Amino acid sequence: MKHFAKHLPHYFSLVGIFVAGFIGFWYFGYDRMFQMAVAIAIAVSYVVWGVVHHYIHKDLYLSVVIEYIVVATLGLVLVFSLVFRS
Repeated sequence: MKHFAKHLPHYFSLVGIFVAGFIGFWYFGYDRMFQMAVAIAIAVSYVVWGVVHHYIHKDLYLSVVIEYIVVATLGLVLVFSLVFRS
């Protein structure tokens, strides 16, 4: 639990990114292209957050960056497939 409490400010910012993205995605539900822009912004913000978080804690490695990019890409594929379904 101590480890989680140490990182709590970082997790609050990550939750803030996702909440702001969800609100933007919902608010612009009438415009698919803008929703895609919001989804891409969330994915990029997630990767940047991960890089900064691990840099601050001095455990930033190439494999960590690749992992964040892969997770963000999978999230984008999921969102794109849901938004542009027939």
